[in-house]
Amino acid sequence: MEQITGVIITLNEERHIEACIESMKKVCSSIIVVDSCSGDKTRELAEKAGARVVVQEYLGDGPQKNVGPDLSDTPWVLSLDADERLTPEMVAEIKALNLAESPVPAYGFPRKNYIGSRWIRHSGWYPDVCVRLYDHRKVRWKDVRMHSFVETRDFRVLKGNIIHYSYRGIGELFRKADSYSNAIAKNMYQRGKRAGAWSPFLHGLSALLKHYVIKGGFLDGVDGMTVSISSAINSYLKYAKLLEFQRDSEILKNEDFSKVW
Repeated sequence: MEQITGVIITLNEERHIEACIESMKKVCSSIIVVDSCSGDKTRELAEKAGARVVVQEYLGDGPQKNVGPDLSDTPWVLSLDADERLTPEMVAEIKALNLAESPVPAYGFPRKNYIGSRWIRHSGWYPDVCVRLYDHRKVRWKDVRMHSFVETRDFRVLKGNIIHYSYRGIGELFRKADSYSNAIAKNMYQRGKRAGAWSPFLHGLSALLKHYVIKGGFLDGVDGMTVSISSAINSYLKYAKLLEFQRDSEILKNEDFSKVW
C-alpha cells in the first residue's frame, strides 16, 4: 500500500481530535495537524496521539488546508476535518487502492452527516461527496477563504462513507447559523455582491423549498423539517446582513473585513 499523510486543520477541537487521529492511523503513515492557535488542549492531545503539530494563524479555508500537504513527505494526502471519521468500509477500500498506479489524481468520499447520533439521509445532506484523498503534486485546495474544495473534476468516488459529526444537537445547528451567515455575508460584500430588498425573503424561501421538497427533507421527518428551516434561516440571514452592510454605515464601521472567516 502506498504511504499516505493525514492532514487535519484545527481550532479548539479537543473534543474530536483524538478520535479523528485514531481513525486516520488505520490508513496513514503519518499525520500532520495544522492548528490555528487553539486555546484548549487540541495541540497537546494531538501530539500525545502521535501527530506532528504545526501552529499556523488562520489563513482562510483553502490556504490553511494547503499548509499540511506542502509539509508532507508523501505524494498522497488524506484530508479530514477533526469531526470526521473513516468507516471500516472506507478503511478497507483505501487499503485496496493501488495509489502508485492510480488512474486519477483524487478520490471522493460520500459523507454521512449527523445531528447528535442521527444520520440525516436526505435534505441535501447525503451523499455529500467530498474529495478527501489526493495526490498533492497534481491537485490542491482552491485558494479561497471559505468553502474551499480540491480543484479537480478528475476523481473517482469510492463506495464507502466517512462520518461527519456535524452538530451535537439542533441547538448547535441554529446557533451556528448566525456566525456562518455573518462570515458569508462579509465575504459576499468584499467580493462586490449586493442584495435587493426582497433578496433575504426570496433566498430564504428558495432554500426551504429546495431542502424540504426537492432534496427530500420531508423523508427525514422532524429532523428534515428542522434542517430545512435551518437552511432557510441561514440563507435569509446572510442576505439580510449583506443588505444591512449596504444600508447602514455604522455597521460597516464595526466590521473587520481583514478577518473574514
